[in-house]
Amino acid sequence: MIRRAAALLLIASVTASPIAAQPAGEAAKPAADPATALAAALAAPTRTPANVARDKYRHPAETLTFFGLQPGQSVVELWPGGGWYTEVLAPYLASGGTLTVVPPTGNYEQRIRTKVASNPVYSNVQVAAFSSGQPTSIAPGSADLVLTFRNVHSWLDGDSPIADQVFAEAFRVLKPGGTLGVVEHRLAEEADDARQLTSGYVKVSTVRKLAEAAGFKFAGSSEINANPLDTKNYPEGVWTLPPSLQLGDKDRAKYLAIGESDRMTLKFVKPN
Repeated sequence: MIRRAAALLLIASVTASPIAAQPAGEAAKPAADPATALAAALAAPTRTPANVARDKYRHPAETLTFFGLQPGQSVVELWPGGGWYTEVLAPYLASGGTLTVVPPTGNYEQRIRTKVASNPVYSNVQVAAFSSGQPTSIAPGSADLVLTFRNVHSWLDGDSPIADQVFAEAFRVLKPGGTLGVVEHRLAEEADDARQLTSGYVKVSTVRKLAEAAGFKFAGSSEINANPLDTKNYPEGVWTLPPSLQLGDKDRAKYLAIGESDRMTLKFVKPN
């Protein structure tokens, strides 16, 4: 999760050539059955053990299946943080697909570049960096799937929000018929809108408005990542819960028992 990352407009300085534009439906042929390929990626020895331990909260197999991930696709992951999902996507796409990870500039960019350079499993991964003023250099209409996990709250940062630009850029780089998948900490609809700027939680209606304003059509939701134990009213917002546990040892057992946050899982499609 990226908390309070510097809010920036979008451009990419890509370490490999941009994804070539390709008509919808013309992605490389799948190299394996999707379920088999995903099981193998989740079992990859290159995954960090601490990340594997979080599978019970993040449900990667169910989440990526819901978003329609297929071998051979061109995938863009926005703001990958430490690369939790990158560790799954890279081996999954290694046999013919491509993965472009787009971190914000600064520490998070260096962190993901270091990860990508650390092992041959990431040899098919391109890295792009956020800067200000222009769209990314990723070719328009080139991606089958754009994914983002628990980042919308950062893009809504009250000092310099960029959420509308990010959703517009996701729309631009997707092929017609392509999918945008969003996982985000879920705020109750009746809550004060201002809490979205400070708590790390966002309303489903807010995400839908942002996506639909960019041109996307809502394609469905899933309760895969729901957590009914999450009351969403903590001293340090969502960062009170694991994995952050910002209160340290104070009420630690209580927050560990709640687990990670209640999350929306939303799917949008770029119309043909």
